[in-house]
Amino acid sequence: MTRPLSRTSLLSAAATALPAVLATAHCAPVVSTFGPLRNRVMPRLAGKGRADHVALTFDDGPDPKSTPSFLELLAARGVLATFFLLGSEAHRSPGLVREIAAAGHEIGVHGWLHRPLLLRGPRATYDDLARARDTVAEITGTRPTLFRPPYGVMSGSAHLAARRLALSPVLWTCWGEDWTAKATPESVHRTVVADLYGGGTVLLHDSDCTSAPGAWRSALGALPRILDTCEQRGYEVGPLRDHGSPGAGPERPAPARAREATRSPVTPTYEVPG
Repeated sequence: MTRPLSRTSLLSAAATALPAVLATAHCAPVVSTFGPLRNRVMPRLAGKGRADHVALTFDDGPDPKSTPSFLELLAARGVLATFFLLGSEAHRSPGLVREIAAAGHEIGVHGWLHRPLLLRGPRATYDDLARARDTVAEITGTRPTLFRPPYGVMSGSAHLAARRLALSPVLWTCWGEDWTAKATPESVHRTVVADLYGGGTVLLHDSDCTSAPGAWRSALGALPRILDTCEQRGYEVGPLRDHGSPGAGPERPAPARAREATRSPVTPTYEVPG
């Protein structure tokens, strides 16, 4: 006959299991790092919006040596985007932050430091996000409402902190792998277009502060080609604030003229500064 556990034994077992339960809750959101799963079952987190729109986003800035080139190109093309800024970099270049905002671009936060949130506890995570949010708010006069975690890795603590700070986490549906030393404008364009569709969110980097030195040039060189491809496919490009709801309806197929246009190579229209 099995004897029932005493109250002391039950409490002891619960105390032993609690760290494992908390660790699981903290790490469980890491499944959102797997892009295909995230895009399918977590459309809002993935940044999926209305079917005729593509959200253009940049991470890791602002950087005085590179961000102005992106702002110049976007202004020339009449395109607005969302910049997820690192709080520490924003603190170093407040004038550039104000320039981004004055140009009409949307600003979100990428944390204070580019460190994995999975390795941080609740307090450290909250402090990091709050410091970044409040720094950008002080510089621009507007409190950010969007948040993208470093490396795209969420944690339980990050979800809780974001909710307390009124920040909505947004990842992406396609990226350019523009952070590596071997990246080129051609490879970045090819990688983005492979997963590009209406309602998607594109991730690029306007800074190399966490990437290979000079890697931002590959993103800058690819950007006109990406914008051309979106135009050929009939997609409007803009910031996440104009992206609409992921439940806005099924994706519409690209117009026949756009499908035909994508069969031809896109020629670059912008020279990367030397």
